[in-house]
Amino acid sequence: MRAVRITVTGGPEVLTVTDVPEPEPGPGQVLVAVEAAGVNYVDTYLRSGTYPQPLPAPVGSEGAGRVLRAGEGVEGFEPGLLVAWKQAPGSCAERVLVDAAELVPVPDGVDARTAAAVLLQGLTAHYLATSTHPVAPGEHVLVHAAAGGVGLLLTQLVRLRGGRVLATTSTPEKAELARAAGAEEVVAYADAARRARERTGGRGVDVVYDGVGRATFDDSLAALRPRGLLALYGASSGPVPPFDLQRLNAAGSLFVTRPSLAAHTADRAELLARTSELFARVADGSLRVRVGGTYPLEEVRRAHEDLEGRRTTGKLLLLP
Repeated sequence: MRAVRITVTGGPEVLTVTDVPEPEPGPGQVLVAVEAAGVNYVDTYLRSGTYPQPLPAPVGSEGAGRVLRAGEGVEGFEPGLLVAWKQAPGSCAERVLVDAAELVPVPDGVDARTAAAVLLQGLTAHYLATSTHPVAPGEHVLVHAAAGGVGLLLTQLVRLRGGRVLATTSTPEKAELARAAGAEEVVAYADAARRARERTGGRGVDVVYDGVGRATFDDSLAALRPRGLLALYGASSGPVPPFDLQRLNAAGSLFVTRPSLAAHTADRAELLARTSELFARVADGSLRVRVGGTYPLEEVRRAHEDLEGRRTTGKLLLLP
């Protein structure tokens, strides 16, 4: 079977598509034929060595496809069942082994590409808007990178909960996408803190959802009301340098958190509850999933280049 691998860390040029033996499911595992694999920013961190891992290494973690066969002790995943997953190393391949505890059945009304596009980023948006800071009606929310995969879904979920979204994007085209997702106003990154205060009579927004990191961190803090929350869930511009916690006191007892998807889906019941709500909203049309680009497996390098070059909106998918 064909699969994407890296033997050294570096830029997109280190990604190679190679032939490898088809894996055999062990106890608690399921072998799946991949129909679509998600491309996520974490893949670039692993590829570049920002997140160290043993080499050589497979690429990708998210996808959707059909069950081929299950290992010992696995029940409920019959051959042909459409399933999706957010964490299975080596998902950028024609076949992948997935722990049964990670698999979720895809309901009727949701196709494989949509399932692969919504799971990881949709679950991230879901826990941010419902758990990290449960958005209440009328609250002011700043969403950075609102035309990205998480940003578009997060903006919609905040609006569904009655929140008012101030969004940042980098181009007029991306601004239109953010408005279509429900943002009341879209501004350049440099204007976010100023507009956050102007829109709230000088008070500041209740919460900032920031997946950009280094480039936006200071402005995110400046945009908050006293006792407001900065949820730093990613670092597409680089990690935030160490800072003096006294800044939080001086700015009005601010809160900063660095949440993770793993911590919000470690329990299978919680994973299924979140995915059930996501898929239901996708099926009834209240949550729209944008696939911004599809690539054959052999063009994985171009997918990474487009993602890191911020030339994309919504979700990128590889199609084995």
